[in-house]
Amino acid sequence: MRRFGFALALMAAQLVPDGSQAEGHSHEGLTWRAQKCLLYKRAWDAAYLAVDQQDVSEEFLSRNATFLAAGCRERVAVCPRSKAEFDMANMLTIMTMNEGMASTFVPFSCRADGD
Repeated sequence: MRRFGFALALMAAQLVPDGSQAEGHSHEGLTWRAQKCLLYKRAWDAAYLAVDQQDVSEEFLSRNATFLAAGCRERVAVCPRSKAEFDMANMLTIMTMNEGMASTFVPFSCRADGD
């Protein structure tokens, strides 16, 4: 749990915008959905580096890649199964909520698409 807290703090610090982002320069012209997807992608990359990558399945990575490729617009069920995947899902949910997104933005679900 200690590692999780440290990793979460580190990742949250990485998402804090620098001066140009705070003024809106880096996200100019992007819709809120596109901004959220960009922030999620950055958070995903940081979360992946914070966990035991050998414990993250190809299916988990592939489903998330599908979500990102769709511009985070389609509901893709990304189902965490291992400890590392659950750690990532928890970190990403908290990180995205800290950025002002609803917890429903993240694609984590263990249901079949469309259910």
